[in-house]
Amino acid sequence: MVVILVYVGKNLVGDVLLDGGLAINIITNSLKKRLGLQIPSPVPFNLKMVNQSLTKPVGLIRDVKFQVHGIPYIATFTVMGQNDGDGSYIMMLRRP
Repeated sequence: MVVILVYVGKNLVGDVLLDGGLAINIITNSLKKRLGLQIPSPVPFNLKMVNQSLTKPVGLIRDVKFQVHGIPYIATFTVMGQNDGDGSYIMMLRRP
């Protein structure tokens, strides 16, 4: 696993986890608000977490434009409701 810096628009997001084991891209609801991203669309699924519990995401945000080392990307993010201060990453990217 690698931790990188990501720009979403002109906003720098530090300590973003890049993990090839992830099936989806994840962003916290509080980071979504700070970045001024659109209101997420409903999610038709639950996620099984590492501890095997099921969690309902807040929603999906499609076509989020971001840059890693100056290279532009567009991705869909699953918005999770956890708080930034709970020790987890505020953004996680899966490897394509």
